[in-house]
Amino acid sequence: MPSSQEAMPRYDIKRELKQYYAPKNRDWERIDVPPQQFIAADGRGDPNTSSEYAECVQALYAVAYTLKFMSKGTLGRDFVVGPLEGLWWADDLGSFFTRDKDAWQWRMLISQPDWLTEEQIEEAVRTALAKKHLPAIAGVRRETLHEGTSAQLLHIGPYDDEGPALARLHDEYLAARGLRMTGLHHEIYLGDPRRADPAKLRTVLRQPVRPA
Repeated sequence: MPSSQEAMPRYDIKRELKQYYAPKNRDWERIDVPPQQFIAADGRGDPNTSSEYAECVQALYAVAYTLKFMSKGTLGRDFVVGPLEGLWWADDLGSFFTRDKDAWQWRMLISQPDWLTEEQIEEAVRTALAKKHLPAIAGVRRETLHEGTSAQLLHIGPYDDEGPALARLHDEYLAARGLRMTGLHHEIYLGDPRRADPAKLRTVLRQPVRPA
């Protein structure tokens, strides 16, 4: 007979929170996003050319996999490492439509199961830093986020083709429903741009909103 540990399925956020991590709608719809905890790291600049961005992502995955193995080994609870996510902002909102990426600021995220504590996340950061010797790991921290009411869609295609969908959100969707933005533009990357055909990349676009 299998033990309770063997019988417990791996937690997979894309399965458990399917509405938020595997949406089907290709146009904006309103949703209510529950609170979540993440590991996070901040930076700025063009993600395609910035060494800071590449090091930040590498650091996040190093800590994420350390947490996965720590959780499985000490708590008997395994999970699938979640997709990379990002919060994006700029002093000039127009830089998103013009794709002036050097002006962008970002907070990259990977969601974590709610059974992991802040102390365990801090321990994983120390462990990963000692093992990998990547200075960016020192900047990884726990972040909580409760976006609540948000507009969301699934974008399929290259990241640089998101502009029309974002313009439609700002110019049409929000005004028609008496809403305004609150919080930061959020993206969830469901494909690997290093391997996937750009035309087939899937990205969840999300914007917290509230009544104007």
